[in-house]
Amino acid sequence: MEYAKQMRGGMPSFFPMNQLCKFCDVESSNCSGTGTCTSNCSITAICSSAEEICVALWRKNETGFSIETLCHDPSKSLYGMMLDDFNSSACLMKEKNTTGGMVQVCSCTGDECNNFLIFSPVVDPSPDDPLVSVVLVSLLPLLVMGIAGMFYWYRVHRPRLRSQEWKSSIKKRKPKSGGLDCSDVCVIMMDDDRSDSSSTDANNLNHNTEPLPIELDQLVGKGRFAQVYKAKLKQAASDQFETVAVKIFPYEEYASWKNEKDIFSNSDLRHENVLHFLTAEEKKAQRQYWLITAFHTRGNLQEHLTHNITSWEELKILGSSLARGVSHLHSDRLPCGRPKVAIVHRDLKSSNILVKNDLTCCLCDFGLGLQLDSSLSVDDLANSGQVGTARYMAPEVLEARLNLENIESFKQADIYSMALVLWEMTSRCEAVGEVKDYEPAYGSKVREHPCVESMKDNVLRDRGRPEIPDTWLRHQGVAMMCGTIMECWDHDPEARLTAHCVAERISEMEDEMDKLSSHSSSTEKIPEELKIPTEVEIPEEMMKITELQDIIAVDCSVSDQK
Repeated sequence: MEYAKQMRGGMPSFFPMNQLCKFCDVESSNCSGTGTCTSNCSITAICSSAEEICVALWRKNETGFSIETLCHDPSKSLYGMMLDDFNSSACLMKEKNTTGGMVQVCSCTGDECNNFLIFSPVVDPSPDDPLVSVVLVSLLPLLVMGIAGMFYWYRVHRPRLRSQEWKSSIKKRKPKSGGLDCSDVCVIMMDDDRSDSSSTDANNLNHNTEPLPIELDQLVGKGRFAQVYKAKLKQAASDQFETVAVKIFPYEEYASWKNEKDIFSNSDLRHENVLHFLTAEEKKAQRQYWLITAFHTRGNLQEHLTHNITSWEELKILGSSLARGVSHLHSDRLPCGRPKVAIVHRDLKSSNILVKNDLTCCLCDFGLGLQLDSSLSVDDLANSGQVGTARYMAPEVLEARLNLENIESFKQADIYSMALVLWEMTSRCEAVGEVKDYEPAYGSKVREHPCVESMKDNVLRDRGRPEIPDTWLRHQGVAMMCGTIMECWDHDPEARLTAHCVAERISEMEDEMDKLSSHSSSTEKIPEELKIPTEVEIPEEMMKITELQDIIAVDCSVSDQK
């Protein structure tokens, strides 16, 4: 906090004084949604422009409460809503409907005003107290006048958000990486979508040219292109610090750093199931390039599965959050309908997925990611090369036969890789019966770091896939999960599901299991026609899970990317 104030205090007086706001990613909170409380955010940032104000969002989820603080331009939508009443110096929480559900949100002007949250008291008038009813009826005309005034302000001062102008502008210009702002009409239409969107520059913490005061703590990971450190983001003139992750690229890996930085810098990437990006820095003196992100103590998914056996409920949380993250990545539109540049990961594997404290997944490591911009030519796509980790490469990638005329083929390759990760999750679920030690997909069938040629033999020549034992199918939910996995690793790319469909399927599994239970006996014996042979072969096994595919009535067309 003191560091941010010193930075702002050192600016010339003729510069506009930007807002000082608390700026932390979604964090668990003890705030119960009543009375007053503090955000407990230890990071203070200088907003990137004079128009930005301080915002705090309070959410209630399955595991408890969370708070997110940030800077935001009120002329732009945030999570599918428009901010109002932001001239207050106090953080007065109001309930609003967003693309991710109901939240309590405040917007205010004043240094760090989003640190102290004030919740409205819950009024519960009873028939025995007529005074309360009289007061409420008396306030009704004032409320109507307030709504009318807000509507007049919107119609007079916000004409650029009208839907006709927005629609005509979309046809005249090509979407940029930062995206276009959603109109209110669009926001209203898409209120029920579950994806996430954000404002321009919302992912950036360091808005100054000075490097952040970061102290590297310990090495926590090492990949082909970079090393990852746990680090302390220090607060000047105090002993407080925020734990962050620093990914350090050597000077020779500038291209990998720049590619990942460019993808992270796209504000439309912001999503609860994508790693939260803070800033990027060039350390020319040390001949290094840094990416600074949120730090997750549980580590990556591979480490989590190695040391933990999961329950069926935990498997659903892990699987659905992974699918939602990939779906957001692949989508070419935000929930409100505004165009977004679709992104493919191209190196999906359990070590490139982090596990958050609430057991949801978030995607990371976009060093090989590709933004499927409409300006890319076939030659540009062809020059992207055969990339990824051989163990998780789709058959068409191993064979170097991607259909470059159709950008959906890149997404379909990601879906195959995601299927292998879902299989790894399922193999460590207690619902499958006997749980073996963690093994990556294909396990001991290939060596620890297989080359492309050895994977060709297994995947292309033998049409092999990871084993799905009969015992897994004794649990109805796992049987449905296996059916979904097998459709996702189909040899034919066009036959694979979309990530959006996978997320929908997993969310529907609980309801379908209840329906099955009400129409079946209590025995756990599996009908012969639902059993999958121990040695899985493709495509024969797909004919044996037709019943599983019919269980979940979800539209899974390949073109469904919204």
